[in-house]
Amino acid sequence: MTTAAIYARVSSQRQKKDQTIASQTAELRAYAERMRLELPQEWIFEDEGHSGATLMRPALERLRDLIAQVGVDVVVVYAPDRLARKFAYQALLIEEFARAGTRVEFVRGPRGDSPEDQLLVQFQGMSAEYEKAQLMERYRRGKTYRVRAGSVNVLSGAPFGYRFIRKTPECAARYEIIESEAALVAELFRRYTDEGASIAELTRWLTDSNTPTRTGKRCWDRSVVWGMLRNPAYAGTAIFGKTQAQHEPAGINRRARLEGRATPRPARTIGRPREEWIAIPVPAIITPATFERAAQRLTDNKRFAARNTKVPSLLQGLTACATCGYGYYRTSTRTTNKKIYYYRCLGSDDYRYEGQRVCTNKPVRADYLDTLVWDHITGLLTDPGLIRTEIDRRLEQARTSDPARRERARLETALAKASRTITRMIEAYQEQLITIDELRSRMPDLRAREASLRGQLDALTAQLADRISDSAALFACGDRALSG
Repeated sequence: MTTAAIYARVSSQRQKKDQTIASQTAELRAYAERMRLELPQEWIFEDEGHSGATLMRPALERLRDLIAQVGVDVVVVYAPDRLARKFAYQALLIEEFARAGTRVEFVRGPRGDSPEDQLLVQFQGMSAEYEKAQLMERYRRGKTYRVRAGSVNVLSGAPFGYRFIRKTPECAARYEIIESEAALVAELFRRYTDEGASIAELTRWLTDSNTPTRTGKRCWDRSVVWGMLRNPAYAGTAIFGKTQAQHEPAGINRRARLEGRATPRPARTIGRPREEWIAIPVPAIITPATFERAAQRLTDNKRFAARNTKVPSLLQGLTACATCGYGYYRTSTRTTNKKIYYYRCLGSDDYRYEGQRVCTNKPVRADYLDTLVWDHITGLLTDPGLIRTEIDRRLEQARTSDPARRERARLETALAKASRTITRMIEAYQEQLITIDELRSRMPDLRAREASLRGQLDALTAQLADRISDSAALFACGDRALSG
């Protein structure tokens, strides 16, 4: 029986909230049942709230891994624009699936492999890409027009101290001051500008006041207070267009890198030039003069901060905790005779987390750890035997972790599966379970797939042989250099 997987996608959060993907999946299930396709429950892939303008989608990634590792006969998609909004991405995915012996069928689209059907798929892909670009441009121009008209509706949220009143048929969207929170904001700026309180002191003061943050946390972070002091909305001017999103993978953080996982963010946010910012008038909590004084002090703090005059340590910004994954920062304590520096884990600070610390590791003396690492590095550089051992280890790691070897294993698995399928077809004909016409209709595709897999496997084997010879030559050169 023909095996199948289905893929469904909705773009917006509103569609996700309305569960429109359920109806899409139901229709795909019904199509698979009508076509008598074998559909395992775990082969249903849904991307809710993910744009079709990017390939960084969790369910799509799992589908591509499944096709590459196991092999699927058919992938059923509702329409070409559900697979991707860009024609180039559609062509890339269809070609990738075809190389693995998987065909793509659209419920609302062409279903054949004729040149006319392929041309129609291309037209639909270009139409979907054009429609996406047109919608984004209309949305951008509409938001820009409303912003220049003074509407806060495009902001869709309010900072601490305000309540966002949504647009209604009777009145426009607006900011409304929350008196209890506004009093804290005014006191925050007064303490920072008049009394010279530090951001750490302001953070402790807000936490001790038992006032929750805008997100409901009881423990305030320094970054939140720092952001409030830089927010011009408190002086009566909200800013639109400070940042913009770029559809490219964002860099993973230290914890994700140490755990060997990727962050599911298909876009990253970058700042826009100040001349492109658009100001929107909102009710003010503090005077513009107070805000300017706070901004000037923030600038002076950045310029004259004590960290800018310290002598950097050897491992500052490079060490990470093996228990929790957070980075180590340098701190110090003073004795009667000298000042001692330590590396301390961010996860071991109680004040950073609600409840209690997330790590129990103790601080490490900076001078001890710096000396240990420096002696190890210098010893490695002066010992040819250690260098040769490291070269051997890295060559072995390169051999075992080579993507070409994983691809070879996948091709061997797929080839074995294709061979078993051919054998089962012949046995089914011998047992008179299928007719000779059915055997003749299916056997050419199976033979072609088997031949294609054998050709890919032979090419990959030759490529691996070339790499092994190159690595051996590199090792021989390194060995001669060490001997000399």
